[in-house]
Amino acid sequence: MCGIVGYVGNKKAVDILLEGLTSLEYRGYDSSGIAVNIDGKVELFKAAGKLQNLKNIVEKNYTEISKSTIGIGHIRWATHGAPTIENAHPHSCNCGKVAVVHNGIIENFKELKEKLEKRGCTFRSQTDTETIAHLVATKFGETHDLTEAVRLATREIEGAYALCVIHQDLPHTIVATRRNAPLVVGLGDGENYVASDVPALIQYTKKAMYLEDNQIVTLTPDSIQLIDIDNKPLEQKIETLPWEPVALSKMGYKHFMLKEIHEQPDVVRNVLSGKLRAIDENVILKEVTLDRETLKNLNRIQIVACGTSLHAAMVGKYIIEDFCGISVDVEPSSEYIYRKTITDKNTLVIGVSQSGETADTITAVRQAKSKGSHILIVTNRPDSTMAREADSLIPVNAGIEVSVAATKSYMAQLISFYLLAIYMAEVKGINNLKDLKHELIILPQKIEKVLAHKEEIQKCARKFSGSKDFIFIARGINFPTALEGALKLKEISYINATGYTAGELKHGPIAMLDESMPVLSILMKGKVYDKILSNSEEAKARNARMIALTDSDDEKLNELFESIIRIPEISEILSPALAVVPLQLLAYYIAEFLGKDVDQPRNLAKSVTVE
Repeated sequence: MCGIVGYVGNKKAVDILLEGLTSLEYRGYDSSGIAVNIDGKVELFKAAGKLQNLKNIVEKNYTEISKSTIGIGHIRWATHGAPTIENAHPHSCNCGKVAVVHNGIIENFKELKEKLEKRGCTFRSQTDTETIAHLVATKFGETHDLTEAVRLATREIEGAYALCVIHQDLPHTIVATRRNAPLVVGLGDGENYVASDVPALIQYTKKAMYLEDNQIVTLTPDSIQLIDIDNKPLEQKIETLPWEPVALSKMGYKHFMLKEIHEQPDVVRNVLSGKLRAIDENVILKEVTLDRETLKNLNRIQIVACGTSLHAAMVGKYIIEDFCGISVDVEPSSEYIYRKTITDKNTLVIGVSQSGETADTITAVRQAKSKGSHILIVTNRPDSTMAREADSLIPVNAGIEVSVAATKSYMAQLISFYLLAIYMAEVKGINNLKDLKHELIILPQKIEKVLAHKEEIQKCARKFSGSKDFIFIARGINFPTALEGALKLKEISYINATGYTAGELKHGPIAMLDESMPVLSILMKGKVYDKILSNSEEAKARNARMIALTDSDDEKLNELFESIIRIPEISEILSPALAVVPLQLLAYYIAEFLGKDVDQPRNLAKSVTVE
């Protein structure tokens, strides 16, 4: 949530800042701004709304702004205060010499604000961030050292933050620090960078340093100095970034979401690569350290996640219990952290997050770790905060996902859970999963068939794009698929969509059914097929408009359903990994027909780094 970028060097800072913010739009896009040092004076340029509004302002003032070779920028997902120009970052102090950009939430900002107001500071915004600008300026007045001013300020700040600070008297210096929010430094030749995430850096450098909590870095064009909050020098750990700039290209697709949906066959292949070599060989998870003795002593597994990752976790519960016979609980991280949890050394806690920076999930795994639980992290970012908390790690290898609505990362999480469940079963001595392994290996081909025959999905999307509400129903292992299908639809089309277990439809929600209500039934062949068929008939009897998603060629479906989306036949246990693809496409095409901003839906952010 929120994107930060900073540059100090010998190039035009404004170009790098705007490019960086463009690549970070997935983190929020309520407002944006930059601060640059022009002829010894810090100048702020800010705009409400999408980043293009800021670009328009910069274009009008480009001759002046382009003189600067240092700057910081920010794109905002609003927390404190409405998305207005006044609340947009960067924020400054009364004298205008300090500029600050911030990702996170300052929990004691009210107390700090009261103290600062007593010292004569005047506040112009509703944000918590402005307190940092005034606080740093106050400390700088006492120390005349920007690094020391930031260090002293952070000792008074409570909460989560990633900060970048510049001062007009230091036209070649950026100071940055973090606590419970991501920040990465990019190293160049005669220039250096800082950002919330790798996409802002990758086209400029492949050398990076990930800041850890309470570390403070001072950047100039030719130097990097790293200290801790107690002013002790630290060793710099330089890493090589694994990605290429081409990952941020749409590659001819209209939207990143459509591109990422079409990347899923290769995502499955990438996840399986090196882990599932053949159906008669055991699954290999090199960074998972669960041995037979550990699994024998487990009395429960708890999975914590948010949003789409929570739905992947629900599928994970089903298959782990089925294959391994171990009780699994799944809970939203945001609820887990605020209740008394029964967690100990005999509990495996699995944290799931695309970004590895989800604040609620980080807190949840840290709470469990403090009680001695083994922590296993499933994430798309092996360089993330959550990955660094892990005792065991499954990197899902989905690549950069730009669209805010998760698609290929969900697929990668699903496949990772199948591999984990098989791995655990094999460690326990269960070896009857060859058929499932074979189906996993050929799954990419089945996804490609769905992607190659989208006509019925597009037709269905056009037919139902005028709906105000939508219901998805399923049973068993595909109930999470119904939830994920509903989530995708409401995320990008803003249609009120809800997923239900099919058997619960008659316990209240059936009152909503009439001739205006579409009901999409996920009817995969297996032990619950007939039950869902009966539930669909109940909905049809209330005049609901019926849609089927199925791998069945049962002719009687033609009489019951107004639209039928057919997919290749697949075993019920693996069906969530195939059934979700047409639901992603259905949501995409409905949103496109409605003219919505598919990649950047309102009010959302890709990485939610506040609780």
